[in-house]
Amino acid sequence: MENTSWTSVSHFVLLGISTCPEEQIPLFLLFLLMYTINISGNFVIITLIISAPHLRSPMYIFLSNLALADICFTSTTVPKMLQNIFSPTKAISYIGCLAQTYFFICFAAMENFILAMMAYDRYIAICHPFRYPMILTRILCVQMVAMCHVFSNLHALLHTFLMGRLIFCADNKIPHFFCDLYPLMKISCTSTHLNTLMIHTEGVIVISGALAFIMASYACIISVVLQIPSAKGKWRAFSTCGSHLTVVAIFYGTLTWVYFRPLSSYSVIKSRTVTAMYTVVTPMLNPFIYSLRNRDVKLAFKKWISRIETPFFR
Repeated sequence: MENTSWTSVSHFVLLGISTCPEEQIPLFLLFLLMYTINISGNFVIITLIISAPHLRSPMYIFLSNLALADICFTSTTVPKMLQNIFSPTKAISYIGCLAQTYFFICFAAMENFILAMMAYDRYIAICHPFRYPMILTRILCVQMVAMCHVFSNLHALLHTFLMGRLIFCADNKIPHFFCDLYPLMKISCTSTHLNTLMIHTEGVIVISGALAFIMASYACIISVVLQIPSAKGKWRAFSTCGSHLTVVAIFYGTLTWVYFRPLSSYSVIKSRTVTAMYTVVTPMLNPFIYSLRNRDVKLAFKKWISRIETPFFR
């Protein structure tokens, strides 16, 4: 009996986004394409920032870490989902499920904190441009990124530990494509009150705290930009924030819709599509959002391509 005090199931069955056989191949091809674009796009962003000397400012340090978090974030769920599409069992072990939950929460929180750091970077760049190099030094940027890692891991450890305390009885089928918190809580045969309480308290503090920090940073930015006399100067200042604001809107909009609601009103079927939005689509779009609106990144990309093409035309 002691061995069953934690769980009575050895594995879970991930049913995926759709159980219709005719949809399996289109879904596999779609998510494989998005995953390939995500990995290659974010890898290019990291490579450009490392190789281009003019992309060494704090903003690009944060952007490279955001790209790395996006790669890890998507790699936590998509490869297993692609494997399960053609798997007859669609199984994931109990330990593997908890590990997936941990890394998913960790990298989601990492993206959350890095987006807040990027907002602070824009605040210093626009509101205190002459002190920017003195305030955001390389050492401070490294310390800020390290803090993001520490807090993300602590956040993930808390919720994974609480999930490990739940008991799962006969039902081990998860109508989702990965081991997310709410789908797991839905099939637990013990009370999930503490888990829900921590999502709506500690989880809200982590997510809404970073979002409030972002909003406060942009409130200061807007107040400074509105004092710029020329319309061209205002547009130039706002344009440096456009990419970041786009990513923030997509990420926090979908994240809030999925998690910050009562467990009783949570619908796995409706939430699967929204979850796929911020776990797969948003990380895939981030490289395009930042590269298409950023002159420095586009310049570095052109130089990188020219260096690659040069040996072939000699």
